[in-house]
Amino acid sequence: MSKLTEMAIKKAKPEAKPYKMADGGGLYLLVQSSGSKYWRLKYRYLGVEKLLSLGVYPDVSLSQARERRQDARKLLANDTDPGAVKQAQKSASVAQSENSFEVIAREWFARHSPNWKENHSSKILARLENDVFPWIGSRPIGEIVAPALLAAMRRIEARGALETAHRVLAICGQVFRYGVATGRAERDPTGDLRGALPPVKRGNHFAAITEPKKVGELLRDIDGYQGSFIVQCAFKLSPLLFVRPGELRKMEWVEVDLDKAEWVIPAEKMKMGVTHIVPLSAQSIKILREIQPLTGHGKYVFHGERDHDRPMSDNAIRSALRRMGWANDEMTPHGFRAMASTILDNMGYKQEWLERQLAHEEPNKIKAAYKREAWRMYLHERTAMMQAWADYLDKLKAGAEVIPLRA
Repeated sequence: MSKLTEMAIKKAKPEAKPYKMADGGGLYLLVQSSGSKYWRLKYRYLGVEKLLSLGVYPDVSLSQARERRQDARKLLANDTDPGAVKQAQKSASVAQSENSFEVIAREWFARHSPNWKENHSSKILARLENDVFPWIGSRPIGEIVAPALLAAMRRIEARGALETAHRVLAICGQVFRYGVATGRAERDPTGDLRGALPPVKRGNHFAAITEPKKVGELLRDIDGYQGSFIVQCAFKLSPLLFVRPGELRKMEWVEVDLDKAEWVIPAEKMKMGVTHIVPLSAQSIKILREIQPLTGHGKYVFHGERDHDRPMSDNAIRSALRRMGWANDEMTPHGFRAMASTILDNMGYKQEWLERQLAHEEPNKIKAAYKREAWRMYLHERTAMMQAWADYLDKLKAGAEVIPLRA
């Protein structure tokens, strides 16, 4: 006959030493001096007395503890040790966790990321952490099926990032194939989703403004930008320097020499893996000196709004353009490169100077090998070109009817 009641358990107070409240059939409640109450089952298996933990009260109620006692007695009736069964279940749970998609994805990332550039590896990890792990990260990789994976990709597509959805799906495919290669998955389900996502519509170029009058209008909008001062300074430098957006937002003070009027970007941060020098016009130096008191004590020239140890968001300039009414099919952060390239070419500057300043890959591999050693190539000419470009933009911003003349 059972001896315990819910009321008796609730009223049980801690004492100087732990004590037991028996319920019969080997089940009892252990009341600790701290006030904690633990369910225990005492039983014998093959002549040896053993103890089985059944949970903590009140998380496990009296009725649930009795059910667990009954389950244990059924196992004993079939010559099975309930303690061994519980340990096996616990081990299976741990093994399942070790085979989760997130664990295997991080293992894959750790194995391959040393061979990637920092900006590439950070994007891969961010995409997994933001778009995949919250939805399927805890699931065993071998149990993830195509519909569950597609649901995660649909969330990315729903926020208007279709191209990102395609890229994340490709990353997942690499993780699944790694799981297959290491014996923890049987197949890659991403192949079943071929055609499930709409294709990305790609244009031939990033949208860019190249008509001088329009450029002047854009420059005046940039000067009047009312958002963050950090974003405004990066915004002002975008047309002046026309580097890749990722290069600009990751600009570090240690790379900038205001006295020499140079920004030296190390090879590991460049798309082509070659050290790059950006001559700084007087206008660029003025902007950098204005922001230096605010961010000069840290690493990044344009640090994040909340985290000063990270660069500003890769979407900051794009968002600023949208807020000012410039549509994505009209102008993009990358479009400042096309703007400068087109107009400077019309002004008659030599193509090799432009290509070097744009840090484009040299198609002639022999020349490319030479350029890796001569990263100051055309520096004098490029310095003059960058100052002339900044002066030209000032005139456009002032509303002058400036017609590009051949240099």
